[in-house]
Amino acid sequence: MLTYDLSPRGKMPLYEYLYTRIRQDILSGALKPDTRLPSQRELANHLNISVTTVENTYAQLVLEGYLYSRPGSGFYVKYLDEELISSVPQSVPPPCEGCRAPEEREYLVDFKANKCSHEHFPYSIWSRLMRETLSRKDAELLRTIPYNGVFPLRKAIADYLYQSRGMRVNPEQIIIGAGTEYLYGRLLQMFGPDTIIAIEEPGYKKFSEISSSQGILWDYIPIDESGMRSDRLRSGRANVVHVSPANHFPTGIVMPIQRRLELLEWASDRERRYLIEDDYDSELRYAGKPIPTIFSIDTRNKVVYMNTFSKSLVPSIRIGYLVLPPYLVRRYQQTLSFYSCTVSAFEQLTLARFIAEGHFERHINRLKQYYKGKRDSMLRAIRASRLPRISTIQESNAGTHFLLRMNTTLSDEQIKQAAEARNLHLALLSDYSRYQSLSSAGTIVVNYAGIESEKIPLAVSILEEIFQTDLGKNY
Repeated sequence: MLTYDLSPRGKMPLYEYLYTRIRQDILSGALKPDTRLPSQRELANHLNISVTTVENTYAQLVLEGYLYSRPGSGFYVKYLDEELISSVPQSVPPPCEGCRAPEEREYLVDFKANKCSHEHFPYSIWSRLMRETLSRKDAELLRTIPYNGVFPLRKAIADYLYQSRGMRVNPEQIIIGAGTEYLYGRLLQMFGPDTIIAIEEPGYKKFSEISSSQGILWDYIPIDESGMRSDRLRSGRANVVHVSPANHFPTGIVMPIQRRLELLEWASDRERRYLIEDDYDSELRYAGKPIPTIFSIDTRNKVVYMNTFSKSLVPSIRIGYLVLPPYLVRRYQQTLSFYSCTVSAFEQLTLARFIAEGHFERHINRLKQYYKGKRDSMLRAIRASRLPRISTIQESNAGTHFLLRMNTTLSDEQIKQAAEARNLHLALLSDYSRYQSLSSAGTIVVNYAGIESEKIPLAVSILEEIFQTDLGKNY
C-alpha cells in the first residue's frame, strides 16, 4: 500500500501534493511500469483523505501520461523511456544562486530615497471611490481597454491640465501607461533606431539606461544656471531632447522663459526634432504661481508632455501619461496602437473620479503644505547647526529635495563611506553626473520627503559628525 506523510505539504493543495509524491516515485523508479496502484477508495481510507482528492490526483497523472487505466481493473504505472525520465527534474530544484533580489537596507536616516508621504495618502476617499466604481457595474470595467486608456481618465486629465497648467489638450492626445519609464520606452520605439536623445548632465540617469537598453544613442548636454545649454545642444547630434524645465533633478533649477524659447527654436529648425518635457514634481511648488509648461507656449507641435501620479499619490499606483502633438498622435496610432494599455480599467476609472470630483487638487494642496513644512524644518535645523560655516543651500521652492554644497576636504566617496558607517544614506550630485566636476564635488542631494520629522535633528547631527574635521578648521 502506498504510504505518504502529507503533513509537509504546507499551503499546497492536498491533491497536488499527493500527485507530486506519486509522480516522483514513478520518475525515480520506486514505482515500476505496470505496477497496479491501490483503488481510489483504498488509498483514501489508508491516508485518511477524501476519495475526491485521490480521484483528482489519479486523473491528473493519467492526463500527463504517468498512469493508465484498465476498465474494471484499476490504475497502473505507464512505461516511460529511461532517457526521457533522466531529463525530467526529480524534485523541486534548489533556490537559484544570485536570482533573489537583494533586500533593501533600512537606514536610520535616508536622504537618498525619493519617497513620498504615505501617511498623507487619502485612503478613505480612494477606498470609497474604488467601492463605488465597482458597485456601479459600469460596462467599461469589463471591456477591452483602448490602447491609450479609458476616456473618462483622459478627459479628467485634459480638464485638470487646462485648469492647473493652462494647457489646451484634447483627450485623444493623451496616452495612459504604467509610469513614465514604460511610456518613455514607447516613445523611443516610436521615434525609431536613428534617434539620438539629448539628456541633461547632470540628470536622471534612468532615462539614459532605458535608451541604452533599446539601442538608442544619447548625448549628455551640460546644464548651467538656466538649465540645458542650447548652444551645446546646437553643436551636438541629437534630434530629440529630454528636459525637466519646471524642477530639474537633481539641481532644482527652474528653466527661464528665454531658455525655453531657445529650445523650441532648436526643435523648429528641422523636421523630426522634438522636446520631451518631463513635468515630474511640478505640482509641488511652494511660492509663486505654477511655471507655464513648454507645451503651453509651443506653436509648432514640437513638444511631448510627460507626467506621472507616482509622487503626487503613491508610486505603487503606477499611472503616468503622455500628451502628444497631433502629428505624433497619428504616428503613435500607426506604429504602437497594437500595444494594450498597461493600467487596469478599475484603477483608471477610480483615478478619473478622484480627479474630476476635485479630490486630487485638494490632495495636492495638502501635500504642498506638508512638504513645505518638512522642508522648512529641515532648513531651520541646518541653519541652527554648525553646518552653515562650511556649506551653502541651493533650493528653488519646489519639489522635495534641495542641494547642500559642502566646503570640505573629503572626497565624495569618503563622504558616502562616512555616512554609511553612521547608517545614513546619502546621494551626491556626482551620482547623477557622467563627468566628474570640481564644482559639483561635496554637494549632497537632500531628499527630505521620506524623513520622519522627529529624525531631522538626528540627521543634521550626523552630518556634523561627518564633517567634524572641516568644522574644526572654521571655529
